[in-house]
Amino acid sequence: MEITNEIKQRILEAIAINRDNYPSDSKHAAALGIATSVYNNLKKGKTDRQVSDTNWICIARRLGVSLADEMEWHAAETPTFVYITEQLSMCQESGVSALLCDMANIGKTFTARIYVKNHKNAVYVDCSQVKTKQRLVRFIAKEFGVNSNGRYQDVYDDLAFYLKTLERPLIILDEAGDLQYEAFLELKALWNATERCCAWYMMGADGLKEKINRSIECKKVGYTEMFSRYGDRYNKVTPDDGKERETFLKAQAAMVVKLNAPDCSEVMKIVNRTGGSLRRVYTEIEKIRKGA
Repeated sequence: MEITNEIKQRILEAIAINRDNYPSDSKHAAALGIATSVYNNLKKGKTDRQVSDTNWICIARRLGVSLADEMEWHAAETPTFVYITEQLSMCQESGVSALLCDMANIGKTFTARIYVKNHKNAVYVDCSQVKTKQRLVRFIAKEFGVNSNGRYQDVYDDLAFYLKTLERPLIILDEAGDLQYEAFLELKALWNATERCCAWYMMGADGLKEKINRSIECKKVGYTEMFSRYGDRYNKVTPDDGKERETFLKAQAAMVVKLNAPDCSEVMKIVNRTGGSLRRVYTEIEKIRKGA
């Protein structure tokens, strides 16, 4: 795929916005996987022969920049958005950790990504993409601008040391139920190494809750301690009662539709077609905008 000048400009704009989350240009460059000299040239708008198309794609992926035309999307302050944002802020400000287990398609991931974009020293980890111990720790290190190459123990030690020097770091672990057992144990060790210096927020669907409960019941090493470190409780947003939950989901969906659908759209028709699933809401609105 050819990386056009228009795409490069969008990526440069994302780089400029993302810079506020890092203490220095060198740390930001390391997180993006490019040399500081190249980074400085990109800041000046010099793009010719600075970065390969492969690296442009990597940076775009890292910053969430679409390489195709993408419809504009506004963040609705749904109950899920407000609740998770407040929890993340509380964790980051006080250096504590928490655990959220709730149903899929309610806006957990979307909210976490928005929070990270707007808060310094906060990183988002999609654990489904880094399931092993090594991939997880190396990914977190790179997100903070710490060297993620070389001997694993050095990467781990450098990351633990660096986290203790930062002002209120926060690590969000999404889809945490996908992590392998060794990765869970390494998270416990890293939590111990950064206690009261780094906040952690673990998120997942009901499968994560079942995995933790089952492991605790079977006395699997590490899970009881880890659960304690994340507050000894499962936080959730959606109501337990079936009818109340349906009302909650549809009300959230209506908020999103009103903010993002074309003016002529019939809000409740879209909401009823999606059943309150925010992922399906996005798809329905995309169809409407494209005239499908």
